[in-house]
Amino acid sequence: MGLHNLIFFVLVLVFFLVVLANGEGGIFKVKHKFGSETNRSLKDLIVHDNNRHGRLLAGIDIPLAGDGKATGTGLYYTKLAIGSPPRDYFLHVDTGSNILWVNCVRCDSCPAYTDLDDVTLKLYDPKLSLTAELVPCSGGFCPGVYKSPFPSCLSDSACPYSIQYGDGSGSTGYFVKDVIGLDQVSGNLQTTIGNASIIFGCGMRQTGNLVSSTGALDGLIGFGASSISMLSQIASSGKVKKKFAHCLDGKNGGGIFVIGDVMQPILKTTPLVPKATHYNVNLESVQVGNTVLNVPTQAFEVGKGTIIDSGTTLAYLPGAIFDPLRRLILTSQDNLSIHLVDNLIECFTFDKSIDDSFPVVIFGFENSLKLKVYPHDYLIPYKNKWCSGWQDSRKLKSDSMSDLIILGDLVLTNKLVLYDLENGVLGLSDYNCSSTIGFKDEVYEDINKVGSPNLSSSDARHRMDFGMVIKLLLLSFMLYNCV
Repeated sequence: MGLHNLIFFVLVLVFFLVVLANGEGGIFKVKHKFGSETNRSLKDLIVHDNNRHGRLLAGIDIPLAGDGKATGTGLYYTKLAIGSPPRDYFLHVDTGSNILWVNCVRCDSCPAYTDLDDVTLKLYDPKLSLTAELVPCSGGFCPGVYKSPFPSCLSDSACPYSIQYGDGSGSTGYFVKDVIGLDQVSGNLQTTIGNASIIFGCGMRQTGNLVSSTGALDGLIGFGASSISMLSQIASSGKVKKKFAHCLDGKNGGGIFVIGDVMQPILKTTPLVPKATHYNVNLESVQVGNTVLNVPTQAFEVGKGTIIDSGTTLAYLPGAIFDPLRRLILTSQDNLSIHLVDNLIECFTFDKSIDDSFPVVIFGFENSLKLKVYPHDYLIPYKNKWCSGWQDSRKLKSDSMSDLIILGDLVLTNKLVLYDLENGVLGLSDYNCSSTIGFKDEVYEDINKVGSPNLSSSDARHRMDFGMVIKLLLLSFMLYNCV
């Protein structure tokens, strides 16, 4: 091919990419690392939570360099297309951290295989993507990330990152900028190709649990509130609001994340605790059946808040809440024989309907938001027994965590949760996650229904609209004849 033709086709390719780069939000199907509820090991759940929060100390910041610590790798994972041409990568989804990173070529200690079904690990190579570019230290981005100069950040080198998680694992590498593929809402239960160019980490060294093949993935998406998160970068384009929601079906091991504004159902909201490291809200009351617990005010940690964390499997309560809650639940039925499984979690045999026999737990948050947790939510079936998902925070690794309230997947299952960072509130509602969600198109202001896409099927971002392809081909011939 001559230079004349080569220049022409490069121009057409660039135009094609620009036309497709019109994402206005994103839908991510997520899967649970431990599969459906019936396939899980109770010990694995407890170990996961202990690792995730083992180093969750007071005053944690999440800078991208130094010794900041995020909460740990996530409980759910999704698939994301990166680069041009796009390749799929399987990533942890974590609301407790900010950065998106993927394992890169020449990575030291990156896992080569995983025990997760239907997941094949691969390494990202910026040199194989037509749209990838390094993020230099000398640019405006890098100085804005770090509160002080990073020692290895030379003016002519790539901007580095380093992050540690609560389970002791860590990732280091450098920043790149490339196109990611999103399933963009285009109509009721319809998605089309949507792309966005964002800055993310190219991982060159992993440590701790990130090296293990157990639950290994290609990287991690942080849904935190900082300016470096994927959410913040997409929102900065003005095409979506800085909001996201998830509906997690922890019983069956799946769910969806949606970036943008959820309009239906209408959610009652509670304020997020300002400047908190995590997504924290103020809990004001706990009710078990018809009994409101007499809890000391300090137990609710007003000003510090209750952590809402989709990456934690169970729910952790301080003694002042856990002890009376446990007593009321277990004494609601006579002659229950309680015993420990794996010396970790309380279980019992029960052959009647648990929803008809055990009390509903109701959490009351600031602004009169109520969240109901039903017996089928907090009682976990295990080998013909029922096991309690309520856990004592005093059993977590760190003494500083003994008074924390952490509401994890146990409480959030089949709940629609909206993180509205524009207005600093969190919305919660009981919801059947197999139902649709009303999602607002910020460009046309339509409200479209969003359902759960199929993670294992061919993604919409890989299917080019036939009409668009014909238009681009016709335009290319017109441009060629004009050259």
